[in-house]
Amino acid sequence: MPAMTSAEVKQAARACGFDLAGISSADPPVEADAFARWLARGYAGEMGYLYGRRAAMRADVRTLLASARSVISLGLLYNTPLPYSTEWDDPERGWISRYAWGEDYHEVMRKKMEELVRGLLAATSFDWKICVDTSAILERAYAQRAGLGWIGHNTCLINQQIGSWVFLGEVLTSLQLEPDSPAPFRCGTCRRCIEACPTQALVSNPDSEGPAYELDARLCISYWNIELRGAIPEEHREQMGGQVFGCDICQDVCPWNRRNRTTGDPAFSPEWYGPPLEKLASITEQEFTEMFRHSPIRRTRYSGFLRNVAVAMGNSGEQRFRAPLQRLAASADSLVREHALWALHQLA
Repeated sequence: MPAMTSAEVKQAARACGFDLAGISSADPPVEADAFARWLARGYAGEMGYLYGRRAAMRADVRTLLASARSVISLGLLYNTPLPYSTEWDDPERGWISRYAWGEDYHEVMRKKMEELVRGLLAATSFDWKICVDTSAILERAYAQRAGLGWIGHNTCLINQQIGSWVFLGEVLTSLQLEPDSPAPFRCGTCRRCIEACPTQALVSNPDSEGPAYELDARLCISYWNIELRGAIPEEHREQMGGQVFGCDICQDVCPWNRRNRTTGDPAFSPEWYGPPLEKLASITEQEFTEMFRHSPIRRTRYSGFLRNVAVAMGNSGEQRFRAPLQRLAASADSLVREHALWALHQLA
């Protein structure tokens, strides 16, 4: 079968609905050493899945596909025209991170990537593997190498045309494709994300090599209300404000996200834009499972979700939340009970 060019691959990706597409070699990224040092500093907190064997796998994608010669990096815009969290203030409602307003991006990305692979296989034969976020791959490093954008001071991948509201995915392939040029770093001396972070989770990198700033997940609101399975550190609960799932502040203040386009993809419709806290506090575990079956919000699990809702209520200053918090404080779940009692104390 005839060989395929990089231009043809990128054209096929755009036909499948991807906003960004680029090619890089499958060689190990230089960022693998920086990632190892980041882990050694303990910045991953309790995210045990980042350590051990999976940490070693991230150093070389050929542990995922032995025949890999190229990486096709793909980006899908999920920004919508609704206001950012920094422009929004309603104490009766909670903030859900922008990426979780619609369908689970893992499912949306995988469907489009499978369509792309089928189209490419119709033209030529090759080995392949799809990676969407959960695979052991340093996806931002490959995306930067493929020209999709640069890794900013906020540690997100930023594209000059469409900003950082982009889901990433990769197709590892045995095809030998012409690589793109890496995207240049364009944050300059800007520190808006660093200064806006309420918990100062973006810290200076002590190494001379690697990025100027790193994320200390142990200080990150998204880590506390998504990844952390136990109690949120009491000394940081007030800093969470009304954040129920994730946090967008470091992206909301980024100048590259000020004037760019939005998506019309119905998969990312804002179903969970600012949901009422009182409603969230009353859902049963069965309702939680059903409501978020196709949403990344299910990652918090039921007790973690109610924990987050209780903290948001406690930070709201709204006395009307005393009744729902008293119900949560009577929960048989010790995690929910602890945070509800803390929230009642805040309102008192």
